[in-house]
Amino acid sequence: MTRIKNLYIETYGCQMNFSDSEIVSSIMLENNFRITDVITNADIIFINTCSIRDNAEQRVRKRLKEFNAQKRKNPNLKIGVLGCMAKRLKEKLLEEEITVDLIAGPDSYRDLPKLLNTVEAGQKAANVILSEEETYANINPVRIGSNGVSAFISIMRGCQNYCSYCVVPYTRGKERSRDPQSIVKEAQQLFNDGYREVTLLGQNVNSYNWKNDDTLNFAALLEKVALVNPLLRVRFATSHPKDISDELLKTIAKYDNICNSIHLPVQSGSTKILKLMNRKYSRDWYMNRIEAIKKIIPGCTISTDIISGFCTETEEDHQETLSIMKEVEYFYAFMFKYSERPGTIAAKKLKDDVPEETKSRRLKEIIDLQQKLSHQNNLNNVGKIFDVLVEGTSKKSDQQLFGRNSENKVCVFPKENFKPGDYVKVKITKCTTATLIGESVDG
Repeated sequence: MTRIKNLYIETYGCQMNFSDSEIVSSIMLENNFRITDVITNADIIFINTCSIRDNAEQRVRKRLKEFNAQKRKNPNLKIGVLGCMAKRLKEKLLEEEITVDLIAGPDSYRDLPKLLNTVEAGQKAANVILSEEETYANINPVRIGSNGVSAFISIMRGCQNYCSYCVVPYTRGKERSRDPQSIVKEAQQLFNDGYREVTLLGQNVNSYNWKNDDTLNFAALLEKVALVNPLLRVRFATSHPKDISDELLKTIAKYDNICNSIHLPVQSGSTKILKLMNRKYSRDWYMNRIEAIKKIIPGCTISTDIISGFCTETEEDHQETLSIMKEVEYFYAFMFKYSERPGTIAAKKLKDDVPEETKSRRLKEIIDLQQKLSHQNNLNNVGKIFDVLVEGTSKKSDQQLFGRNSENKVCVFPKENFKPGDYVKVKITKCTTATLIGESVDG
């Protein structure tokens, strides 16, 4: 009788990577593995990686060194590196990291059982070939560490925007959309299983474009998922400003269960820098889309990504970023210093010429401003009543629950008789920079 082996997975990076780890888990469960959350019990360790920033890669390298200790205790332990870093650094990882037995890129997960057979036979194994068709549409993901309330649904893979700073087109390949029927079916199954919120995922969801007998764009797909059930909340990430249409915004406004929260990465407030980044929009274009969001979906919260210190960025460019933050009034932002990624257009054609200390100072100014904007944004909600979807117990008190409102803001309130998956009307009484605090109210 074949022994069932234990698989331990660590995931780094974005929501797409967590979704991919769920796909990997499903594939492995069908091939005589079970998932463990205790690393010392593992026969196989997979580390699912991200290459977007250098510090993400350095964290993975540090973790691989820590796995050496595990391998010394258990010489039969196998280590696999998956995802974007695996694709980008295949040869280096196999040569430099003696702990690594297996490498699999984002489009090679179906091949993992065969790769592991090669490893078991005493050889290292790798497959980082990119696909123009693979979407894993027929795989039912295993919800790792799920709260039973919220789940991710991957609707497309790859990217072909070629932003000059970004490695994703090279590590995840050509953009391709998943069959809409499989997406709606997965959403329906999740609702039947008790989930009450799904997040549709893609590198650029609003460029979703299914072409078969009928052509279906993202607005139409979003509507189909919203129609699964009015009690199923629908979110999506991430949008590209060049593709966010009035049609999409009107679809969001039409359905109460499509959340009033849009993540719209700006990266810089300077048109000059945006052009160097190959973002395909100007500051004016971006602000036109912001104005459309605020007009068509009043009260919609907007979050963003910002890069500090991109090539040639001057103090004036930096001030333009601060000013656009104030104009938009973001409720949240992912903020980073620019780190050059090998193989990108920027690495080949632009000089990383902003001093590190200048990058750090500008990033601090961006973070400080965002803290103020986030706090003010939350203060504006004090006294309002929101429908909050309960996700679980607060980390600070087992007598408090937490959940999010449609605007994607975390709300904390007394437990009473509510449970995860319930919708609760919560009146906000106070707030912190990151959290709304309130109490349940009737009706």
